[in-house]
Amino acid sequence: MDVVEVREKTGPRQRHTRSSDRVLEIGLYVFAVLMLIVLIYPLYFIIIASFSEPAAVANGQVWLWPKDFTLAGYQELLKHSNIWIGYRNTIVYTIVGTAIGLVVNISAAYALSRKDLVGRKYISLLFIFTMFFNGGLIPTFMTIRDFQLYDTFLVMVLPFSVAAFNIIVARTFFQSSIPEDLWEAAQLDGCGNLRYFVTIVIPLSKAVISVIALWTAVGHWNSYFNALIYLKDSNLYPLQLILRNILVTNQMQSAMGTGEAAAIALRLANIMRYAVIIVATVPIMCIYPFVQKYFNQGVMIGAVKS
Repeated sequence: MDVVEVREKTGPRQRHTRSSDRVLEIGLYVFAVLMLIVLIYPLYFIIIASFSEPAAVANGQVWLWPKDFTLAGYQELLKHSNIWIGYRNTIVYTIVGTAIGLVVNISAAYALSRKDLVGRKYISLLFIFTMFFNGGLIPTFMTIRDFQLYDTFLVMVLPFSVAAFNIIVARTFFQSSIPEDLWEAAQLDGCGNLRYFVTIVIPLSKAVISVIALWTAVGHWNSYFNALIYLKDSNLYPLQLILRNILVTNQMQSAMGTGEAAAIALRLANIMRYAVIIVATVPIMCIYPFVQKYFNQGVMIGAVKS
């Protein structure tokens, strides 16, 4: 009888707990879907706006489907032959810059993760210091000029290859995910530092390497300020700077023109605005699905654990 009484008392409470959990789960799913819509809709709007007439976009008639479907924005944009030069330069900058960045940052992170590195705490503080303070634009420009990197290919991939944040994330990953026993076992087998790093540490660190590679690649792909400051040869311009110059030129023509010519120039500037975003963004976004599976393992372990 006592057992039956206990079951009768606890049964409804358990059912109430299950129903409360179910309501909470449904609420979380609804909230997640709403947040997903909020985050995705701006990108979706840019896509449909790039295929719509500028007047319809300006009047608020475009919100779910393209209005007065047109490819004029892409046609006008692709008439500029220097876009293909920009694509070529950006792809090269991204590939070479990502490779250099990985070599520099991953190597530095591994060295700082080793307990036998003399003065590693002070070296780490120096890296952290650069995250908050720097010499400024003019001293940086003078340094690049004195090293004869101004207006060269290397200025886009070499001077800014060190990223203190990436080094800290990778260092924490090595400290928390690579057992110290592996190094001791490797030493017993006669393995040196370089061989241990290349043959053991790197294969075990694909997650954090993939994440840092994506961060670095996105940074190089979207970079235009360095090119604006340190390049004067238009044949070295990346895609972002070329697209910026196209938009600025069209807007200046519409502002300086009069009558029908100004209206045509303004329409072209407006219709190309969204097409520029799509042309500049979609290629690098295609890389994300291939490394997304590494984000939880790479970012969370590298950034949260200590």
